[in-house]
Amino acid sequence: MIKLFVSQPMNGKTNDEILAEREQAKKLVEYILGEEVELIDSFFKDEPNVNKKPLWCLGKSLELLAEADVVHFVEGWENYRGCKIERQCAEQYGVDIV
Repeated sequence: MIKLFVSQPMNGKTNDEILAEREQAKKLVEYILGEEVELIDSFFKDEPNVNKKPLWCLGKSLELLAEADVVHFVEGWENYRGCKIERQCAEQYGVDIV
């Protein structure tokens, strides 16, 4: 099964908004690819370092991006440091962008 990494702006959004946006992105990618995908869980809502160390979150995200077959960037990604870095890594390391 294809593994999907979703890069999305999270600052200022509720957990429910983030999760809904991720599910919407998954459905969109499944529609585009014409097959079911496995969503990589890169939303660290229960991690102790989330509110303390944004760079920690980015490092963990990049670890998960390394496992992805494809990546989808949610609207607005270009305005966020972490998403821009994830985009650059996907491009440089050959992860397909959907």
